[in-house]
Amino acid sequence: MTDAYSISELAREFEVTPRAIRFYEEKGLLCPGRNGSTRVFSPADRVRLKLILRGKKIGFSLEESRDIIEMYEPETANTRQLESLLRKIQEKRIQLEQQKKEINTMLKDLKKTEAVCLTALDAQ
Repeated sequence: MTDAYSISELAREFEVTPRAIRFYEEKGLLCPGRNGSTRVFSPADRVRLKLILRGKKIGFSLEESRDIIEMYEPETANTRQLESLLRKIQEKRIQLEQQKKEINTMLKDLKKTEAVCLTALDAQ
């Protein structure tokens, strides 16, 4: 493992654009060093980017990801961080299950309305 990463290396590894990485930097989620005008990302920045993208994939906002990442305390086995992450995961799952129910209801309503429309057209 290297001690430093360029923006293009991280972009390639995580299949994101350099612009996305700069956006996370602007939001204060990543804090690269500089070598002249070149951004130099640390292994910690790489891990933070990985966690940000993982959070995004499971539906967390950047603020939710930031909250969880900032709780990182290796000396405490990250108990507080893991408990918070677990709560957020459970909240997100409940929210998605509710949305799924609503979508299923809407699909049933659409099918019924579609059937009514097709019946009306056939009767003409």
